[in-house]
Amino acid sequence: MRELPHWPSPEAHLIRHRPDDVMLYFAPPVLDKTAQAFQSGFPGLVTYAVKANPGSEVLANLVASGVTTFDVASPQEMAAVRAVSASAVLHYNNPVRSHQEVARAIDLDVASYSVDCPRELQKLDGVPRDREVSVRLAMPISGATYDFGGKFGVGPKDAIALLRDVVAMGFTASLAFHPGTQCNDPSAWESYIKTAAEIARAAQVRLSRLNVGGGFASHRVGDAPDLGRTFQAIARATTGAFPGDVPKLLCEPGRAMVAEAFAIAARVKAIRARGDVFLNDGIYGGLAEARDMVMVDRVKVLSPDGVQRQGDLVPRAVFGPTCDSIDMLPDPLSLPSDTQDGDYVIFRGMGAYSACLSTRFNGYGLSDPVTVASLG
Repeated sequence: MRELPHWPSPEAHLIRHRPDDVMLYFAPPVLDKTAQAFQSGFPGLVTYAVKANPGSEVLANLVASGVTTFDVASPQEMAAVRAVSASAVLHYNNPVRSHQEVARAIDLDVASYSVDCPRELQKLDGVPRDREVSVRLAMPISGATYDFGGKFGVGPKDAIALLRDVVAMGFTASLAFHPGTQCNDPSAWESYIKTAAEIARAAQVRLSRLNVGGGFASHRVGDAPDLGRTFQAIARATTGAFPGDVPKLLCEPGRAMVAEAFAIAARVKAIRARGDVFLNDGIYGGLAEARDMVMVDRVKVLSPDGVQRQGDLVPRAVFGPTCDSIDMLPDPLSLPSDTQDGDYVIFRGMGAYSACLSTRFNGYGLSDPVTVASLG
């Protein structure tokens, strides 16, 4: 069931309640719009990577928006999906699992698995043979904020052998890859797709599907990423690389699916004489990704009565609320010169990883989201 908005906007809620805690706002219509854009634009099956935001409100709204398949990384994520949809299809694409986790996946009727080494494939010996197993490929390709290949995936030569092993065990064989986080370069997908076709031919295996991963960029700085351009490049590359026998495509967006549907409103706790700003949220809370990612630049500051600050933008050091001295944004944040104590700093595009990485260190951190009709 799609969640109904409780407030028209974050501003309306802030003006009415003037909360002193950091607030997380969720706009279901925004999530639905993004889900529809993926489902109409991507040339294949769209799955959702639950790791980006496993909130029940997200999962339920995606089901209501027509998403039927979910990429899960643990039994806990499987259970979260099953709690909102008994019929959802589960893809277990974390390639490292314990024997107990494999057993739980079998119990929960997981439809697809990925592997990146022979030992992990052998752990799937008890999985029904009508299930799909994808060999996860990794190559040194640039274009992402950070690469996943150092942790997961196998090179082309070993992928050939592993793909043959998948077939020999009687599973439905596929290939999968992930171009890396915040990838906005279609050539990364094109390179992977070309190599995937070469691997399939060398192994003499017909791929049931090709999983082109997640990695689709969300809107963090500058102009919004052109996802349509990436979708078109994937379609062209697949048709060209697999002439006459194109495998079915699927993708697993997480960040790009959910980021725009949430905003964070942090409150200014203090401003020091030299201009440093202390917020009631930081790297132990909803701004955790600031340590590893470029911070979003879509920020506005409101007074407690809802007036937007209009002063010239000034780069400021921003600290979080905890007693840890490393609780600060790694780069200065441009805030209006007339920002004052008690103001609210609203960060857009914060739906991915903010809630699931937030801790309760020193008693701070995100609480359940407030549902709004629009994020402005």
